[in-house]
Amino acid sequence: MPQIQLTPAQRKVHRAAAHHLDPVVMVGGDGLTAAVKKEADAALNAHGLIKIRVFSDDRAARELVYQTLVDELGAAPIQHIGKLLILWRPQPEKEKVIDEDRMAGPRDFKVLKYSKRGGQRPEVKTLRVLGNQRLTAGGKVKRAKPKPQTSVKKRSQT
Repeated sequence: MPQIQLTPAQRKVHRAAAHHLDPVVMVGGDGLTAAVKKEADAALNAHGLIKIRVFSDDRAARELVYQTLVDELGAAPIQHIGKLLILWRPQPEKEKVIDEDRMAGPRDFKVLKYSKRGGQRPEVKTLRVLGNQRLTAGGKVKRAKPKPQTSVKKRSQT
């Protein structure tokens, strides 16, 4: 995959955003394995901007790991400081499934009804509230309020 080219200003913005991140992928003594590449790819898909920690003391090996990840994952190199590598790739768009027939389900609430006489125990009632209803402060179930109507003046302007 080709490497993503960023301007220095864009790279600076991503570096600032990555400052507070923790490393999500660790490259151990075995080096860059297929499992590490798979995890880095999954992390880039999930987060877009990731930090990778390489536990190698050899700077040339870390640089090689950095370039290999950038080339194979199609990511943009943001920063390489010490044993930390920062990569960025735009997140893929997630398709949102919209179900037209889906409605809010019923919810059950427990309501305390206090007696008018002070010495008696309160009565506990379980009320089921449907998706188009709401529970008032007094413990009654009412329909949800309709959308506010626009005034005659505003309707005539459109």
